[in-house]
Amino acid sequence: MKITQRQSIIKYMREFGSITSWEAYTKLGVTQFATRVKELKEEGYLFITKWEKKKNKEGKLVKFKRYYLLN
Repeated sequence: MKITQRQSIIKYMREFGSITSWEAYTKLGVTQFATRVKELKEEGYLFITKWEKKKNKEGKLVKFKRYYLLN
C-alpha cells in the first residue's frame, strides 16, 4: 500500500517532533505543504506553530513556521 503525503507528514512529525515546509519538501518530497496541513486539520489533526528565524545561504534573515502535532 502506498503511503500518502499526509501520512508521511504525520509519521515524520511523530518521529522528529516537528516539521517545516522546507523539511517537508527536502525530506519527503511534499511541494504543497500548506495544502496538506489544511487537509490534515480537516481530518481532525491539531497543530501549533512557532515562528523561527534563520539566515539563508546568502546570509539574509528569513522567517518560517515550524509545525508541532498536538494529537
